[in-house]
Amino acid sequence: MGFTYHFQKVVDLKSKEKTQAEWLLSSAIGRLQAEESHLMELVRDRENLMEGISSFSQKRASASSLQEMNRYVHYLDDCITRKNSDVAHAEVNVKQNQAFLNDKMLDEKVWNQAREKAKMQYQQEMLLREQNELDEMATVRFAVKAR
Repeated sequence: MGFTYHFQKVVDLKSKEKTQAEWLLSSAIGRLQAEESHLMELVRDRENLMEGISSFSQKRASASSLQEMNRYVHYLDDCITRKNSDVAHAEVNVKQNQAFLNDKMLDEKVWNQAREKAKMQYQQEMLLREQNELDEMATVRFAVKAR
């Protein structure tokens, strides 16, 4: 007769919840990395444009083209500001998912420890039964020999 834990389905559920929390965290980290990557692209574009403006202004470019470039710099600044906000939101999401995962890991650990405790208790009971059976067999043999 093997060990069966009465709450095994709960243990399995907690394990699945932890796995889902890991997936959520992984997804949140992926989104954060994508947002940071896009932000870096915008910053690089702005830096390149600023270098272009400085070299363009040294060549005595037309005022309208400089104004056009300046408007684009302002547009990029707005995009960078929005992207910084997106990155901050993504970071908050990652932290929330980390906390959620920590909770699920703790939950799973508690249930696994309860299962292990029940298994140890079962094994001790089985050893005790086995010892009692051996003792009874020895008593019966002794009684038979004593007659």
